[in-house]
Amino acid sequence: MSVNHGDAAAPSIRAGKPHIVCVIFARGGSKGVPRKNIRPLAGKPLIAHAIGVAQQSALIDRVVVSTDDPEIAAVARQFGAGVPFMRPAELAGDSAPEWLAWQHAINTLNAEHAARPVDILVSVPTTAPLRSVVDVDACIQKLLDSDADLVLTVSPSERSPYFNMVTLDADNCARLMMSAGKSIHNRQDCPKAFDIATVAYAAHARYVLSAQKLFEGHVKAVVVPRERALDIDTEMDFQIAEFMVSRGTVLE
Repeated sequence: MSVNHGDAAAPSIRAGKPHIVCVIFARGGSKGVPRKNIRPLAGKPLIAHAIGVAQQSALIDRVVVSTDDPEIAAVARQFGAGVPFMRPAELAGDSAPEWLAWQHAINTLNAEHAARPVDILVSVPTTAPLRSVVDVDACIQKLLDSDADLVLTVSPSERSPYFNMVTLDADNCARLMMSAGKSIHNRQDCPKAFDIATVAYAAHARYVLSAQKLFEGHVKAVVVPRERALDIDTEMDFQIAEFMVSRGTVLE
């Protein structure tokens, strides 16, 4: 059974435990799949799957949504997330770095609850609905147990910049994107490459507020299976997600 960590109840406070807040960032202006965040997948809006996984985590004290869209806000509240503020329009455009939305969320929440500031920010993007709560908790736990400023999820890449990824110059000549310093004849001999997965991020709030970008500090990773790392950015991605659910991939 999911535990409601939304605004309907006060955040849990346990002695000695960092205040861990999950913020789901969901703007209204999706281009690849219009209104993506509230489009149904397996009978529920896409954002509801992210909310549900965050609610399952015993490590997360509070689940809120940062959005500029009143309809997304209403759906988020319906599924138990808090929406204590609306994201400013200038932080919700196509060119606005989400890092700034992270900073805005922390600053706004800290102003709201000055006596209980955010210690750790967890981001669970709506676009990876096949994730497991295990993936989210693994990110948080690695942050707590290491010297990392931020922990993100990655999945094994199908391609390698050392073997079958190229750049094209002005004359349309292809060159390997990266050199391994030796001849490589098959992908298995390449250094392992990973894709960043939009499954989960966990970061110390002080780092988010002081840094200008995600990779400015000490970043560690949690590897998740590719089938849980599907990122919905296009109509085809949505169809793949529906197919995977129909074949038995378990959603929260």
